[in-house]
Amino acid sequence: MAKRRSSLGFLGMFGRSGDLRELDNALRVADLHPALVPEGVKLTIVNLMKDHCPDEPPPEAYRSVAQLFGYCIAGPQTFEQANGPERRLDAERRIEAALETGDSLDAQIVLMALHGKLISPEVVERFGLSAD
Repeated sequence: MAKRRSSLGFLGMFGRSGDLRELDNALRVADLHPALVPEGVKLTIVNLMKDHCPDEPPPEAYRSVAQLFGYCIAGPQTFEQANGPERRLDAERRIEAALETGDSLDAQIVLMALHGKLISPEVVERFGLSAD
């Protein structure tokens, strides 16, 4: 079965694809307004998710990615205020694991936030990230 393609829509016609709507909803749940994330970044996120999921990503995968991405953008304190200490600790563990493995979906999400210049300076400093 061919994978479904993502679509941003066009001039108000041909609505956004379901995966981008799902990601927008997950970003809202993570307390990150979707309008703060460029459309190209969101499109890349859903394509990365499709690369790592044999079938269509389940709804919980969008929430998981949005939580990590939200942490990267908001930084530890702001993220914790909106999502709680457990989710902050979970995001930090995921980043540490991503730095060790280097080629996981989580690592690609962190790298995209870094290269897209969307990442919080606190996160860059805390984990010693660089865009080399």
